[in-house]
Amino acid sequence: MADHQEASVTLPSAPVSVTTARRYVTGVLAEWGLPADAETVGVVRLVVSELATNAVQHTMGQSPTFTVDVRLEREERLRIGVTDSHPRWPKRLPAAPHQDSGRGLLIIRSLAAESGGEVSVIPTPEGGKTVWIALPWTVPVG
Repeated sequence: MADHQEASVTLPSAPVSVTTARRYVTGVLAEWGLPADAETVGVVRLVVSELATNAVQHTMGQSPTFTVDVRLEREERLRIGVTDSHPRWPKRLPAAPHQDSGRGLLIIRSLAAESGGEVSVIPTPEGGKTVWIALPWTVPVG
């Protein structure tokens, strides 16, 4: 395996794209040797779903597309980023116990922490942002 691998897809900011993004990333990970039943796949699927949903719902139509990047760095770290062109950075919304939304970033940060990873938000040169999650890569090289 190379020291660095990358894959990306740009999708329309539409609810149906969340499923497409999740399937795309799952397929890339399978190509890179992560078995479909690995625990990391479930974490990644949830992270991609949350980040893509945020990109669709919280850009208020100001980002016509979003991009999902998947990077494997030196067979040690898996990085997944979702980029949109909306200038507003994500923030935790107040979520009452009876609400179904407002917890996406909290979920992502918790999953990252439990996996030994981290979450970051990086501005893009165009004025948008990328929300990255970095996770340890646990697939043995063989």
